Amino acid sequence: MGHKEDLLDGAKRCLQEKGFARTTARDIVKESGANLASIGYHYGSKDALLAQAYIALVEDHSDAFDGAGVLTTPDGSLERFHEVWTNVTEAMGKPGSIWHLGMELVVIGDKMPAVRDFVAQAQREGGRGVIPMFQGGAEPPVDDPSVDTLGKLYMCLMSGLIAQYMLDPETAPTPTELTEGMRRLIAGTRSDG
Repeated sequence: MGHKEDLLDGAKRCLQEKGFARTTARDIVKESGANLASIGYHYGSKDALLAQAYIALVEDHSDAFDGAGVLTTPDGSLERFHEVWTNVTEAMGKPGSIWHLGMELVVIGDKMPAVRDFVAQAQREGGRGVIPMFQGGAEPPVDDPSVDTLGKLYMCLMSGLIAQYMLDPETAPTPTELTEGMRRLIAGTRSDG
């Protein structure tokens, strides 16, 4: 591995151990074995490196959402909805969960605008990536309207669930409650208007 990859791996470890606010450039250098100048050379800034490290961590953990690609329920069904949320909530409870990092970023985003802006741009792509988990098939093209409807809906549900789970996992919605809520929402939705 080169310095760029070493820095990214070191930043990922620092984020998991210390979070955004407490990670310094020196921490990353110490963890990676690289040097301070290489952060600027490869990433432009510590914050840009942390943003990319966070996105890489989310991608590393995405297999937990879809059961490592082995979803067993019918595409687009309420059973699939339940199965995906079961996988998500189980991932939240595992040691080393990255969910606290997302919540930390929401709280301190104004103090780390480069990180916030980079992650905000990645949100739409995240929504595009979760659509196949629920609906099946391949990721839709970037210009597909479902990215701005289904993708954004799933990301809102995900963010809300994470926030509630981080505040109090005992009272956060369960996959069964989410599925029943969706079932009631669908039943109450009228198609004539």
